[in-house]
Amino acid sequence: MLFCARMKTLQTTFFLFVFVPLVNAAPPIQQEPLPFYEYDTDVTMGSLSQQDYEIQSKDIRKDGTNISLDTSLRLQGDDSETNVQPTKDTNLPTCLLCVCLSGSVYCEEIDIEAVPPLPKETAYLYARFNKIKRIAVSDFADITTLRRIDFSGNRIEEIEDGAFSKLLLLEELSLAENRLLKLPVLPPKLTTFNANQNRIKSRGIKANAFKKLTNLAYLYLGHNALESVPLNLPESLRILHLQYNNITTITDDTFCKSNNTRYIRTRMDEIRMEGNPILLAKHVNAFSCLRTLPVGTYY
Repeated sequence: MLFCARMKTLQTTFFLFVFVPLVNAAPPIQQEPLPFYEYDTDVTMGSLSQQDYEIQSKDIRKDGTNISLDTSLRLQGDDSETNVQPTKDTNLPTCLLCVCLSGSVYCEEIDIEAVPPLPKETAYLYARFNKIKRIAVSDFADITTLRRIDFSGNRIEEIEDGAFSKLLLLEELSLAENRLLKLPVLPPKLTTFNANQNRIKSRGIKANAFKKLTNLAYLYLGHNALESVPLNLPESLRILHLQYNNITTITDDTFCKSNNTRYIRTRMDEIRMEGNPILLAKHVNAFSCLRTLPVGTYY
């Protein structure tokens, strides 16, 4: 009996120590996942999913620093923007290097050294204040639609013969503020030609350079090195600027016709000759066909 009582006591004790804790043990405390704030944002994210974890794991730098993908991309972008240097790549297509707009091409102050290839429909070209030194026949060989060209403020010293020969629609041409010693052959429909502030001498202008330009109304040749007034000026001429040259002589046929005393140059409105070493009062007959006297020194 005593042995049976002890066995029962041992069974009860074993049950209390082994099975009761398993039944009554409290569940483990579930810790709330800490919120995850993405760098430099106000977005609060929950615990990372397996996919997010895999993506983030791939974004661990070799030095062990972990950054988000967005941050990595943003930093790379910042670095690239910081390292970008201003460039003037003259090998770019013309309409990326210049501004092309409705038949007009603007290539001003971009330091180009040659005429860029132009779209075939170009009507107006503005290439002022660059470093162009030479104009070749090939520059305009396929551009027959040009009506206006402005090369003011370049370094042009040479223009190949025939460079403008195919520009049958060209009306306005400016070569002002360059380094020309002579004039090129000019297209026939020109109405305005500006070659102010060059180095042109009288021998650099052919005798018939302007004779066939029957539409030429405005001719600007001021601030050059001319020794005489160009010959055979067309009847269409309205404005002629020859100020600050080296003109020393004028003949009766320079503006008028010595064999026709009734001839009047009706369209000529203005002639500027100030700054030349000539006394205009000594050549009164040279202005007899003009409606107004040239501006210059008379006394």
